[in-house]
Amino acid sequence: MDRISALRNIEDAIRAFEQGETDLSTAERRVVNVLRTYATDFEGDEELAAYRAAGDDRAEGLVVVAASPEAAETRVRDLLDVDDPSALDVAVERVDRLDRRD
Repeated sequence: MDRISALRNIEDAIRAFEQGETDLSTAERRVVNVLRTYATDFEGDEELAAYRAAGDDRAEGLVVVAASPEAAETRVRDLLDVDDPSALDVAVERVDRLDRRD
């Protein structure tokens, strides 16, 4: 899914909510599903992939987009504002699909 398609799908979900065709919970699910699909299906960008972090409680379950596992670990540390790499025990694994329960 490309960015424009994702934005259109999110806009459709918001419009349906504004017009009373769906409730907030349904609109939220639609938006989350669009984002999860977008995060794991980058059209035209073979270099980027989604990675899920594991390890330290602060990092557990975070999903970031990066060009490599090393870059993903760096992004996780940056998001958690960790300057010293040894201060955060984290490993990442490439994610091909994000399920709603994740």
